[in-house]
Amino acid sequence: MGMFAPLALTQVLPFLPLAQGDIDYQSSRRSEPGLIEGLLARPGTKVILVRDGRLAVPRGQGALAGRDAASMRLATLPGAYAADELAACPEAVAMFLGGYGGARDEHVIAVDITRVRVAGDAGLVPDAVSNGADDAFDESAAAPGRAGARRASLFVQAVERFDWVDLRGFAPHAPAREAGQATTAASLGRWHAVQRHCPTCGAPVEPAMAGWAQRCTNAEDGRRMLFPRVEPAVITAIVDGRDRLLIQHNSAWQDPRLYSVSAGFVEAGESLEHACRREAKEEVGITLGEVRYLGSQPWPFPASLMVAFKAQALDTDIRVDGDETVDARWVTRDEYTAELVSGRIVAPGRSAIARYMIEEWYGREL
Repeated sequence: MGMFAPLALTQVLPFLPLAQGDIDYQSSRRSEPGLIEGLLARPGTKVILVRDGRLAVPRGQGALAGRDAASMRLATLPGAYAADELAACPEAVAMFLGGYGGARDEHVIAVDITRVRVAGDAGLVPDAVSNGADDAFDESAAAPGRAGARRASLFVQAVERFDWVDLRGFAPHAPAREAGQATTAASLGRWHAVQRHCPTCGAPVEPAMAGWAQRCTNAEDGRRMLFPRVEPAVITAIVDGRDRLLIQHNSAWQDPRLYSVSAGFVEAGESLEHACRREAKEEVGITLGEVRYLGSQPWPFPASLMVAFKAQALDTDIRVDGDETVDARWVTRDEYTAELVSGRIVAPGRSAIARYMIEEWYGREL
């Protein structure tokens, strides 16, 4: 009787909520003079908004983010209105996401309004990207009838007129096309909001390449072009010779019931496979044998790319590090089912690639 091969039936993950984008980036157009202004004048251009990494959705849809069965859409603005606002709000960052061609020749532009302020007033949109959406509202700043108060810009009005949802709450409930748009918009928007100075010389930066780059404003240092950084991280579903799955709890997780799979950032000069093996050894003391690729998806919290693998353990003696990982255990499918049903553990959220890795092993949806 042959030995069981736990990776033999491994399947590449068929669906990942943050990896659904089908837009044509049209990257060759990013340096085209007047690209965004010209596209905003076209009726087929759609404008979406992002702020503090959150996406604008129609009023009332924000409450749907935590539900299992819900349908959500991105809020949109007419291109002509957005063009006027961009001219009046240099703090807003316009980002050309791409197009779809076809009869409508639809293009999508995202506008990050994290730093938009009303001139002469306290900012309704906070400067700190770490603030939550609810912390952004200052009712007194937009009170009607204030002497000398100017009309709030369309972007500032949008802060209160739309609901703002985290990408993790939006993507599982959105059409695939809009989930892709939201992922790109949130990724680029966070980068622009956080990186405001050249990391080499410290001079202020300005948006370039239709929002896909920044240019250093220091002429004496060559006005270098800067591009978004992506931080690769590996995440590994570890199985043993009996096809049990290793699940673990991280000390940083607030919910003590949350159990997931091994994950960690890739070190400088390290391959993805080496990172899988190193993380498993460091966190749970397990030595890995064969490592097989499952899939990947962006994880802009703030700038990761999660690369998923499934690996076979060469030993089963768990030794948690007690620092990052505080508990780990092997589970069969029946044991995992019993733990879920009893509520003793909860699975990763619907946006996390870990959930779909566990489902690949489990054999059905959680």
